[in-house]
Amino acid sequence: MLTRDASPERSPWEVTRSVWYAMFMREAISRTMADRMGWFWMVAEPMIFILIMVAIRSFIRSDGLIVGAPFIPWMVVGLMGFFLVREGMMRGLGAVDANQALYAYRQVRPVDPVLVRNFLEGMLRSLIFLLFIAGAAMLQVDLAPDNALLAMSIWLSLWCLGLGLGLIVSVLGTLIPEVGIILRMMIMPLLILSGVIFPIHNMPHWMLEYLLLNPAVHGLEFLRQGFFEGYQRVPGSSMIYFWLVTLACLALGLALHLRFQQRLIAQ
Repeated sequence: MLTRDASPERSPWEVTRSVWYAMFMREAISRTMADRMGWFWMVAEPMIFILIMVAIRSFIRSDGLIVGAPFIPWMVVGLMGFFLVREGMMRGLGAVDANQALYAYRQVRPVDPVLVRNFLEGMLRSLIFLLFIAGAAMLQVDLAPDNALLAMSIWLSLWCLGLGLGLIVSVLGTLIPEVGIILRMMIMPLLILSGVIFPIHNMPHWMLEYLLLNPAVHGLEFLRQGFFEGYQRVPGSSMIYFWLVTLACLALGLALHLRFQQRLIAQ
């Protein structure tokens, strides 16, 4: 029987929820307020890419290679989707080391900061995307999705892919520091090979087969189809393949955290 001063024991879910909430508030303050230029660069980075690509378009006329979608909105959607995956992966890279002091509390596990960081990054990227859609409407550029349900479901799917990759690299990057260096070197090639800034429809068939091994290509193609009803996807793109890879990444990432949890805490 409980005494007046006693409190009921909290369930594991209540403890986990409290941990995630505290870490979320800590990460949110650090991400948005610690750096005065943080919000600026989150918005400015895709804008700079867009301006550069618009300048390049005037020379190569790449908008004529895209069937069923205007070039600038097509590229904005691709950039936003790619940045969602990229940030989900890269924010997981330093999540374990950045929260090392918190592992002194037995309620906190190395997987917690990775999950919280990915959730926060997804919220921020979603907000920035909405700002771009609103800004485009003010400029009389149609960036609203033609199929909102499809667009939102694919956006959440890309979010899950970023989480799966973030779980994997958070373990590998902590145990093998060179992994972080390799990943940072791969970001720009991945940006190009994912069909973000240039259409890959007209690539040779043998090259397209290799490009389609990248799950981000599949996700971005379906995301664009959600925004542009008449858009012709790259032949061979499949959400079944995308989700098989995404689920494999999530399972592998969680398995690595379970297997190397003590080593991550002791780093």
